[in-house]
Amino acid sequence: MGLGRTLYSWYGRQCLRWRGVQGGTAARLFGVPLVTRASGSTIYLGQRVALCSSARWNPVGVNHAVILRTLFADAEIRIGDDCGLSGATICAAHSVCIGRDCLIGANVVITDYDFHAVAPARRRSETARAAIGCAPVVIEDNVWIGMNAIVLKGVRIGRNSVIAAGSIVTRSIPENCLAGGNPARPLRLLGIMGA
Repeated sequence: MGLGRTLYSWYGRQCLRWRGVQGGTAARLFGVPLVTRASGSTIYLGQRVALCSSARWNPVGVNHAVILRTLFADAEIRIGDDCGLSGATICAAHSVCIGRDCLIGANVVITDYDFHAVAPARRRSETARAAIGCAPVVIEDNVWIGMNAIVLKGVRIGRNSVIAAGSIVTRSIPENCLAGGNPARPLRLLGIMGA
């Protein structure tokens, strides 16, 4: 890594710290992530997390910078050691927890919140999480989520699983499987030694 890249990564890690992000002391930054942390909430990065926020550093490109955003004071985002995210959006009203060694592909969206009430009369004005729809998301260790996939509230993705590109995950996926589609469903089991 050249001196310019080293200084840039150091500065980027300082920016994360200034925004209240915990951990991430050895984070590798490729471009500048967008971080919005609600007062009292937690955003935690494990060791050696890579955040790719620039198309320059991703062969298929990214539509925008990595976005990490908490919406309420008790919300949390936790990203485990050795994870890589490319242009991904993670938005938590309650909690989004990602295990170790996960790959989050270009332009993936992960959220635990519906953002608007379904009832037409309250769609614009309702702010209560219970009325809108909010449930924790858990992504276990060594999961690969393909580009442009969407992971919605209340989902748990089991360890070692792969979510196919463009899938919409609306319900939990077991460990050690390839899942895909809209809505995503298990397509086949993955062998112990890989596919």
